[in-house]
Amino acid sequence: MRDWVRNLLSPRVGERVSGAPTSASGASSFFLWWDLPYGERLTEATVTLEVVRRPEIDRLVTFAIQAALVKPDGGSCHLGLQHHPSFPDRSSVNWAGYAANGDPLDSTIPGLPSAIDDIATRDFPWRQGVSYQLTIERGDERADGKFPWVGSITDLETGRREVIRELTSGSPHMRAPVMYVESYAPCDGPGFEARWSNAIAVSIGGGVRSVRSMRVDYQPHAAGGCTNTNSGVDGASFVQRGGQMRATKAGTTIRLD
Repeated sequence: MRDWVRNLLSPRVGERVSGAPTSASGASSFFLWWDLPYGERLTEATVTLEVVRRPEIDRLVTFAIQAALVKPDGGSCHLGLQHHPSFPDRSSVNWAGYAANGDPLDSTIPGLPSAIDDIATRDFPWRQGVSYQLTIERGDERADGKFPWVGSITDLETGRREVIRELTSGSPHMRAPVMYVESYAPCDGPGFEARWSNAIAVSIGGGVRSVRSMRVDYQPHAAGGCTNTNSGVDGASFVQRGGQMRATKAGTTIRLD
């Protein structure tokens, strides 16, 4: 933490535009936090993702939405498309959830196969340039007081909706949605571009909100992140790019036109 503060206050913040990320996980991430009232309780979050340019490299890159699950169980869940070298056509979907202690949430058995036999990561032949609707939604409370949390992907070109699986949690709502890209590629690896649009939040009372502003954040250089990642707005989309000079500072709120 002290090194991070020193970097922020220094006239020259360090750069990392080549070589591997030096984080403990070996990945570099950057984020778009939904601009919602603090603590707003949600039962559904949906957003459209189009990967305009895939990273042409055999390294894992994830494009996902994540949300925090609240008490009593706590934890978090995330749903996203992956450029994954261990899967056919390097294409997979990941829908995972964890309790506050880090244990994976119980779930139904996914209908999709998995090339690596991972219950959270399944074969999914997504395509560059096609829009997909990612939806996390809560089902009705069960007799045991638990709730099903459903992750689904809809191909907006064909209209086909794929339910990945249902996670089980005692959390009745979620909060603080965020879109992110997590890349295990070298900082000077091939560039990529993801576009996010039509972000919709449904509150616990049934209110529906179109989210048109996001707060930008990046994994700091001191925490091993690449510094040649950037987020911005282009027309009706929020855009995240890898392999681009950073023009939008962390902490900036960006808004659709």
